[in-house]
Amino acid sequence: MKNFLGLAAAMLSSSLLLSTPLSAQEKVLNLYSARHYNTDEALYANFTRQTGIKMNRIELGDEALLERLRNEGRNSPADVILLVDAARLWKAQIDGLFQPISSRVLESRIPESMRSRNEGKGSEWFGFSSRARVIFYDKAKIRPEEVDTYEELADIKNKGKVCTRSGTHPYMLSLIGSMVERLGSKAAEDWAKGVVANFARPPRGGDTDQLRAVGAGECQIAIGNTYYWVRLMRSSDAKDRELVSRIGMVWPNQKSGGTHVNISGGGVARNAPNRDAAVKFLEYLASDEAQAYFANGNNEWPAVRTAVARNPELESLGTFTAEKISVQQIARNTIEAQKILDRVGWK
Repeated sequence: MKNFLGLAAAMLSSSLLLSTPLSAQEKVLNLYSARHYNTDEALYANFTRQTGIKMNRIELGDEALLERLRNEGRNSPADVILLVDAARLWKAQIDGLFQPISSRVLESRIPESMRSRNEGKGSEWFGFSSRARVIFYDKAKIRPEEVDTYEELADIKNKGKVCTRSGTHPYMLSLIGSMVERLGSKAAEDWAKGVVANFARPPRGGDTDQLRAVGAGECQIAIGNTYYWVRLMRSSDAKDRELVSRIGMVWPNQKSGGTHVNISGGGVARNAPNRDAAVKFLEYLASDEAQAYFANGNNEWPAVRTAVARNPELESLGTFTAEKISVQQIARNTIEAQKILDRVGWK
């Protein structure tokens, strides 16, 4: 009964979205987004100013958004789907929620390693920003050389020191998908088992919670995405700035494969009623102007090389060697990653 009511509510909401009165001239785009960063408001408003296309938005967490799209099926009003991790983009792709598109703008501006590949049919999704998954440590208790590779998180020297979020979260699935690609399934599973053995506490919370746990002495080492760290660096709260002063950050694996990088991206929905507007929106997200919003608003790196970021805190992180694995391959490996996590008890 509960599932039926949830489905009915989703269908009613979708019908209301579609029933917005339209004049013959009014252009509309229905956006389903798992991005809910306040700074994205300017991004959307600017698109409407430039194109005259009105935006209707539904914002949910990744999994809730995908479930809604599956329930709506062919009747979904979604034109564009935005998700915040390669693992979720891949899940949406294999569930048939995207349609392939060919766009000279997107193909020329978004690197091939940051989009899906579907020979002869265009791409189903594109990455519009990136973030690195790095290692943080308590500067009073840990030396950076003790945690300068992902592999060291599983070393017995770090027993009882490591904090992470849930293994089921897409950020962790993608990291382990990367480990599968680099090390092979057996070695990746051995690594995951070692990390679990080194937990200071059961996984819980988000990336910022892991950083605060290091600051509170609950653990000495944590894994997190760079944009959470830069958010704390830019905070006006004195407690956040004090936390940043006590924690160090390292780019893992600079001599052996590079640091794991993931993306936020999206594509055109399978049954998009406003397909032309959807493609135009994705092309807008690849413009230098829109790319600057990702960098300056949410502390992510632009996907487009010509885009200019004016974010001193983000720039202060410096340069690093990133892994040379396509995000599509990492995403494909997340199915195996989930099996590994289940076997080693990484809840």
